Amino acid sequence: MRLTDFWERMEHQLGATYADSWARDYVIEGLGGRTVHQALAAGEDTKVVWRAVADALRLPPSQR
Repeated sequence: MRLTDFWERMEHQLGATYADSWARDYVIEGLGGRTVHQALAAGEDTKVVWRAVADALRLPPSQR
């Protein structure tokens, strides 16, 4: 998944402004206790990060 696609999905789920704030502040256990921004900065694959976000947000399968 391209990074632009990842952020489009984030904005679709959380809204443009809140998506970035949530990604900076919300610590996700599935990312090793890191935020989205920390995981991406560390080189984590966007698909892995998206799966962790989808789990944290409890998204239905149709939105994953």
